[in-house]
Order: sequence, then structure tokens, then C-alpha cells
Amino acid sequence: MLIGIDARFYGPIGKGLGRYVQEVIDNLIEIDQVNKYVIFLGKENFADFKIVDSKRVKKIMINIGWYGFKEQLLFPFYIWREHLDLMHFPHFNVPIACPVKFVVTIHDLILIKYPTLRATTLNWLFYKIKNLAYKLIISSAIKHSQKIIAVSDFTKKDIISQFKVLSEKVVVTYEGVAETLIQKQQNQNDLEKKDFLLSNKIVKPYLLYVGNGYPHKNLEGLIKAFQTIIKKYDNLQLVLVGRKDYFYKRLKEYAKELNLWQENSIDSKIIFPDFVPDNKLNILYNQALFYIFPSFYEGFGLPPLEAMANGCPVVSSNRTSLPEILGQASNYFNPEDQSDMLCQIERLINDSGLRKRLVKLGYEQIKKYSWKDCAKKTLEVYENCL
Repeated sequence: MLIGIDARFYGPIGKGLGRYVQEVIDNLIEIDQVNKYVIFLGKENFADFKIVDSKRVKKIMINIGWYGFKEQLLFPFYIWREHLDLMHFPHFNVPIACPVKFVVTIHDLILIKYPTLRATTLNWLFYKIKNLAYKLIISSAIKHSQKIIAVSDFTKKDIISQFKVLSEKVVVTYEGVAETLIQKQQNQNDLEKKDFLLSNKIVKPYLLYVGNGYPHKNLEGLIKAFQTIIKKYDNLQLVLVGRKDYFYKRLKEYAKELNLWQENSIDSKIIFPDFVPDNKLNILYNQALFYIFPSFYEGFGLPPLEAMANGCPVVSSNRTSLPEILGQASNYFNPEDQSDMLCQIERLINDSGLRKRLVKLGYEQIKKYSWKDCAKKTLEVYENCL
């Protein structure tokens, strides 16, 4: 087959989705020595993808942004021009007029299940129009795809329930943990770790969150809980790691209102390091007291697994896919119950034995998730579409 993959999210530019796209493509090309691939990239990440076999892999730059009219009107032409047998869209934004058979990955149904004006910079009218357009595109993608890849059983059930599709059309392929994030203590000495933390105004002990700042992540709830926690444990910091954008700017303003954040100050109780590359991110995970994931809704939940891979205990929301993915390797709380969140945070602060047990369980839990396995199952999906 000649298989096309929409890789405009490839790499750090696509945040968590970018991790999925990068790992699936890189592993597919490594394990599949039979099929040929056309990789569609944007101008910003074109150089990030390196071709190792030009006879089997071709990359094409397309100047088409995500979610816009050009995506719907022009992308089908680029797909048609390559005479593809199959196209893989790793996100719901599939052109309605896609000219070839395609597979779509659905990571979650947040836009449908958790719509909120706080998740946009648009006014309410444009948001409603945009949200309706998204729903139409998702519905079209699910209806016309050959197969749907879901990243968890929870997401599969959500898709079946919402769109009434047959169970056999939806295939679950769990995500994995990036090898670059797995702890490599031999490459980082204690002085290097200390210097990195101090350069970001981070002082141990600290609690850690890594991920987006979207409203469904419930970071305002976490900040509010932390305001109560430091009244009793005033030596703690909270470190919130995510690429600077509108949502993180809003979180900074909220933290500042609560007198928890001071820019470029080591006395700040909340630290916002902005984007941190993989070769430094494992320091943050490994040196944290524990990782907190307070999300209301997740299709998979990759960051807590990455924390586990780096020997970091995890306390998490008990909603949606998270108990399925994290299993017994996490303590859980109700994200809508501040007292429950506070109780579980305080429990991990005080119980070093529990933290050690969660670290041990975490190392076992991550063995269930491999990007290579994810790529193999994705390839099986392709082959079943012939």
C-alpha cells in the first residue's frame, strides 16, 4: 500500500497530540518494511521529520493550518495528487471531501462532552458556530472512515455511545511512553539536576503537573487546593509545566490574584517554567515529591505514565479513562470535590511509604504501554482496510 499520514501535528508543535503522531510515524517506518508512506507536514515541523529511507518514505510540505477552511478545501487535492491507497488522520479534523479511504484516530470527545466558552478566545456566537462545525467534521469522520482508532476502552465506549457505530469498527490502540523520557540517571549528575531546578526558580520539595492548561484540565481547581495546602506546608512549591499560551497566561493571572505567583522570583509558590524539552523534563519528574493530574476528562492520560516512568509517584483524578490507564499505580480523588483532592494530596505529602509503593507500582504499570506495540496495532488496522 501507499499510505498517507497527516503529520502536521508532528513533534513538540502538537503538544500531546504531537507526541502521538511522532511516535506512531517513527515506529511505523521502522517496523514496516513493506508499505510506502507519504508524510504531510507543515512549514513549522517539516525539518523535524528525518527521512531514513527515501525509497519508502516521502515527505511533503503543505502550508495548511489546523481546523481552517484551507484544510477542508485544499488538503483533499494534495491527498488526491499522491494516488494514495489509504490515509491516516491522527485527529478528528478530517476533510469532509477526502478522496481516498481513510482511518481516523479519536483521542477523546472533549468538544462534545465538555463544551465551554472558557476553552476559547472567541465570543459566544463564533464559538457556537465553530463548535457546531467541529461536531459536523467529527461526525463525518466517524461515519465515513474505514476504521476508527481509539486510545482507550473508555474512548471506544464514548464513541459507540455518542455516534451509534458498530463495536468492530472501533479498534483500541493504547499509547506508549517515549524512551527519551525514561529515566537515565547515568547521564545526569546531581549538580546538573540542581542547576536546572535553580535556573527555573524551583526549590524542593515541589509538586508537579505537566500538560496543557485547557479548562478541562482543572488547573484552577488545583491552584485553589494548593492555596490551602501551603497554609500547613509552607515549604512546598507547585510547578506547572506547559507551553506558554492563552490558557497558561490566564492561569498565571489567577495565581497572581491569590498571591501565589511572582514572576522571576524564587519566593514564588507556583512556578511556570514554560515548555521543557524531553532531556530536561525527566529531571522535573524524578525530583518532584509527586505528580498531580486533576483533569475532569481524559481520553488516555499520557503525562502521569511519563511521571511513573521516571520514578515519580502519581495522584490523579478518578474520572473517565484514568483508572483504566493508571490502574493500581495511582492514588485517586474526585476532581470536583476539593476536600477529597486536599485529603489525597496531604496523604502523599505525609506518607513516604505510600510514595515508594506507588513508584514501584508505576514501574510495573508502564510495561503495559509501548509505542512500538501501538505502531504494530496501527499497521494491523491499515492492513484490515484493504
